[in-house]
Amino acid sequence: MKKATSLLSFALIALFSFAQPKAEFRGVWIASVDNIDWPKRNQWNVDSQKTEFIRQLDMHKQNGMNAAIVQVRPAADALYPSPYEPWSQWLTGAQGRPPEPFYDPLAFTIAETHKRGMEYHAWVNPYRANFAIGKASIAPAHITRLHPEWFLRYGNTLYFDPGNKEAQHWVVDVIRDIVSRYDVDAIHMDDYFYPYRIAGKEFPDTASYRKYGNGMNKEDWRRSNTDSIILKLSTVIHETKPWVKFGISPFGVWRNQDKDPEGSPTKAGQTNYDDLYADVLLWLRNGWIDYVSPQIYWEFSQPNAPFLPILKWWNEHTYGRNCYIGLGIYRAGSNAAWRDSTQLPRQIDSTRAMPNVQGQIYFSSTTFDRNPFGWNDLLRTTYYREQAPIPAMPWLPKRPSGGMVSGN
Repeated sequence: MKKATSLLSFALIALFSFAQPKAEFRGVWIASVDNIDWPKRNQWNVDSQKTEFIRQLDMHKQNGMNAAIVQVRPAADALYPSPYEPWSQWLTGAQGRPPEPFYDPLAFTIAETHKRGMEYHAWVNPYRANFAIGKASIAPAHITRLHPEWFLRYGNTLYFDPGNKEAQHWVVDVIRDIVSRYDVDAIHMDDYFYPYRIAGKEFPDTASYRKYGNGMNKEDWRRSNTDSIILKLSTVIHETKPWVKFGISPFGVWRNQDKDPEGSPTKAGQTNYDDLYADVLLWLRNGWIDYVSPQIYWEFSQPNAPFLPILKWWNEHTYGRNCYIGLGIYRAGSNAAWRDSTQLPRQIDSTRAMPNVQGQIYFSSTTFDRNPFGWNDLLRTTYYREQAPIPAMPWLPKRPSGGMVSGN
């Protein structure tokens, strides 16, 4: 009986999903931090790394994806030869050790992605510097050793001090280098600005606040620091290559309604505005970012942050910029709601029903290896059966001829 019900559900989904969007962003996050997706843990052989990336990319292409969001700077390190930061420990096993035989993973992954007609978004983490103090491999030339005064310890992680102007300039220089030397379609940042709160511990930025606070209260000052780096990055990206996009993937809740009437009808324990000091709406209103991809990884029935009200809220707060919803396919099977085979398909249907939402991004790549609930098959045969171009961004200039063809 259960199997018959499941087949009926998929039949209904197929019926309602028959109309294919003309343009739709269909992306997948490929995380390198802690070897989540690629490269695989202990897979330091160059040929094996190349084979594995191609395998994942081919799987996503077959499923109908048209963009890869590849993490190339997970912790002030690099999956490419950088003049600023050492080779990543997650690429070669030891920070600062180059691949042997030598290759440039960023150039390689861009070429393979473009070869398949997909966009390449270089995913960078802005402020994380030492992922696990005492456990992470840290090279002698790592910026935390060269300029320890730029960093703050919070929990077991070292972060750039967002209030330190020299640290901000460093991050800007790193991003300028990537954009100037590589054929990326976008720079993509995730939700780690100020770190998520640790219960009972205050982020230790009092010294910077005293030095740079300029009479502001600390919360507003912190938000102004995040605003500052976003504006600087937007400027340097678009000055270097005006057609390169700048996207942010924030935590799913901007602010709860009980704190702000503009907020969403949620009861999230932490929010972008109040805890991560990321005023994403300001960046959208001011046109500093080209797209937003909120991470709405919760189920429809989640009591504090249900999927649909958050989705509707973001649909109403795009300010003319593109919005691609981050979907948590990794949650498959994690609770009763995510053991419902229609959970993800219904989320896709919901995003498509929103006039200001232009696509989806899935976290993360290797979850698809399991083909949970046959969702790969459903994407390939139903939702993404027909190829779709990347949604246009008319405020950006067209990419010069000879490069990757995108929606602009």
